[in-house]
Amino acid sequence: MKLHPLNFDNRSSVHIKAFDERRKVIKSFKAKADAKRTNPERFADFLTIKLGSVWFLGLNALWFFVWITVNTNLVPGVKAFDPFPFGLLTMVVSLEAIFLAIIVLVSQNRGERIDELREEVELQLNTMSEGEVTKLIKMVSLLLDKQGINVDDDPELKEMLKPFDSDKVEKQLEKELDD
Repeated sequence: MKLHPLNFDNRSSVHIKAFDERRKVIKSFKAKADAKRTNPERFADFLTIKLGSVWFLGLNALWFFVWITVNTNLVPGVKAFDPFPFGLLTMVVSLEAIFLAIIVLVSQNRGERIDELREEVELQLNTMSEGEVTKLIKMVSLLLDKQGINVDDDPELKEMLKPFDSDKVEKQLEKELDD
């Protein structure tokens, strides 16, 4: 029994393999970008993952609790080294916040570069697909014409047969954004 390529109920292993290959290509954008990371970017990503966790939140809460408990003389035999209003704690927390913000920004910037690459690839693929669909519409129109079916009176079809002008669309979008 020969399977039709559009029959999704009984897909052959060839069709499944082709689909899996396309999925691998899509996933590889992130893998390629990850492979190109510099050591500081790898370190920033590692820190973002580790420090952006509930475990790190709990560790900070415990640290603040111990610090405040010790420095309010609630622990017998331990002298307060940063009495209220906890100036040293304020400075340490501020420095921690600065470093965490920078680490997150490094990771976000890298992620943004990956997203921009994906968007550009998607735009290129969509533009190519638009040309291919237009070509298919032309071919179907010619086949219908050869079968004696008149398609010349269809204004929607005439519009579809016009080549896609990405520059025109881009200018229109820019105009809308400026307004």
